Amino acid sequence: MSSKYNPPQDPLEFLHEDHEVLLVNKPSGLLSVPGKGPDLTDCLIARVQAAFPTALLVHRLDRDTSGVMIFALTPHAQRHLGLQFEKRMTKKTYVARVWGEMTEKTGTVDLPLIVDWPNRPKQMVCHDTGKPAQTDWRVIRARDGESRVRLMPKTGRSHQLRVHMLALGHPILGDPFYATGPAREHPRLMLHSETLQFRHPDGGKGMRITAKCPF
Repeated sequence: MSSKYNPPQDPLEFLHEDHEVLLVNKPSGLLSVPGKGPDLTDCLIARVQAAFPTALLVHRLDRDTSGVMIFALTPHAQRHLGLQFEKRMTKKTYVARVWGEMTEKTGTVDLPLIVDWPNRPKQMVCHDTGKPAQTDWRVIRARDGESRVRLMPKTGRSHQLRVHMLALGHPILGDPFYATGPAREHPRLMLHSETLQFRHPDGGKGMRITAKCPF
């Protein structure tokens, strides 16, 4: 870990709850699942299971990323949602603040990623051994030396949005792994999972859940 683990202690914000699924607004600084070692046991799934004992993991967000996370409340829902993520049937939208004023309004990053073994958990672009990764991006506004962007990942690689924005020359502000100098000097990683679209495991109805961006 890049720093001592000191997760926020605010009460959880539940965004939606029914008989099959639970959606939570994950705070920045809290692990999705336990890390290695007794000091890294406090995590979102442990807190969720304290209130909903049947909750099951479907996907995860990086420790420093905030926003919408979905948990299954039954094994059926976990299988159903797991397949949706695997087959890229879910749609996720993120908001980020990045270094520098981006001149173009929209674009797509298509760069394969692989773990940077000597520096893990960092990832890197590698055209020989990397796994395919694509991110659509759209600038919301650019001023005062930074840009606010909306990011729509088509794939779900580890650190994908962070490395793709870095590759464009616009690292995400506050990123402890990829930002340097003034870009790094922010109280948190400025990356938030704003919306998640999925099909409900009971009946397949399309749902779209939003967590308001805190920055």
